[in-house]
Amino acid sequence: SFTFECHSFENHSFSVSYILDEEAGRDGGVRPQVPRGASKMGTGSREQEFGQPGAMGGPQWPRHRQQEVPLRILVPTQFVGAIIGKEGLTIKNITKQTQSKVDIHRKENAGATEKAITIHSSKEGCSQACRMILEIMEKEANDTKIVEEVPLKILAHNSLVGRLIGKEGRNLKKIEQDTGTKITISSLQDLTIYNQERTITVRGVVEECCNAEVEIMKKLREAHENDVASLNQTNMMPGLNLSALGIFSSGLSVLPPASGLSQGCLCVFQTAEQEVVYLFIPTPAVGALIGKKGQHIKELAHYAGASIKIAAADNPDDPERMVIITGPPEAQFKAQGRIYGKLKEENFFTAKEEVKLGAHIKVPSTAAGRVIGKGGKTVNELQNLTSAEVIVPRDQTPDENDEVFVKIIGHFFASQTAQRKIREIVQQVKQQERKHQQTVPTPSQPSK
Repeated sequence: SFTFECHSFENHSFSVSYILDEEAGRDGGVRPQVPRGASKMGTGSREQEFGQPGAMGGPQWPRHRQQEVPLRILVPTQFVGAIIGKEGLTIKNITKQTQSKVDIHRKENAGATEKAITIHSSKEGCSQACRMILEIMEKEANDTKIVEEVPLKILAHNSLVGRLIGKEGRNLKKIEQDTGTKITISSLQDLTIYNQERTITVRGVVEECCNAEVEIMKKLREAHENDVASLNQTNMMPGLNLSALGIFSSGLSVLPPASGLSQGCLCVFQTAEQEVVYLFIPTPAVGALIGKKGQHIKELAHYAGASIKIAAADNPDDPERMVIITGPPEAQFKAQGRIYGKLKEENFFTAKEEVKLGAHIKVPSTAAGRVIGKGGKTVNELQNLTSAEVIVPRDQTPDENDEVFVKIIGHFFASQTAQRKIREIVQQVKQQERKHQQTVPTPSQPSK
């Protein structure tokens, strides 16, 4: 994996290429996220990254772009070489002209007939880069006669697609009529627990496809912005960086790339406090969570950016096993969410049954009373607000770190909201204790 950069100085242009440190980010305890490809995520995948450099030498873009939805497209594998060009000249030209960063996920999904490309730029920059890539593919198709047509394939998170389609398909029909294209969307059946993207296939000549891309991305961006705005307004999950989760869009613009070069992205994981959650799953589900030769649990940990360990059973007849998840708030959200989803997917709960799991988190013994509240007021409010059952067992003996357990039982969002609210209370207690320590005068030394 390597990066190309284009620089200019006093009307002279020069290029720099350097090998990425494959070990970057590994020693910090959290592996950087690798963006998904067209199908199931592959392990150990690399991507090729091209872009305009920042002042520090690594690819950097204005901060506001971090929140934008990147344009994700699928291209036939046989055209990737033409898009990159000899010594990367073609893709460097695209990034320079469009002021964009282009990630070509070449090494993902070995043997796949299509590869994903992620374009980070302004709306106009994304559209311009898309047009240039389509033109390259059309020329290559005409020259080689490999395929008769090269449709535009846009990847979009499933949560946004419904609003693109619109009531009774009206939005999609209007885009088709306005642009003269034929648009189809991949089936829900193609989604997996690790890949929540659907493929929007646009057929038409290049000009028509480009016009359709503008309208499609406009709808997807509007849906994404509405979701983030509504969730940020509710502030139901304090301490959680919602835009970094990728639950409303691909999230690739704000997740650390494989290279570990975009320093601005990595701060979400490196500066956030590491949290530990003890999640309890049905004992028969342990094998499904681990997967063949440990493959599933490794992929899950890699995807979430968390450490996931299954505790040994105290008793072989125990109906539940404890899963210990360590990571920052965003990693906790993603890891726990996937575990809930896996249990539903593997039919450990019936179709009509909601997945409810128990989770334990530790809080300082000094904060336990605040979680309960006077006469149980706070804990009752927590339960009403989150729909989760929250229990602070009385008469607990604090552990060696002077911490006690709080038990939370509920469906995924109820549990997450309760966890975040409890941790917010703990932070408030800690802040008050720090302030108190700062204001308490130190005793003066007695004079001899």
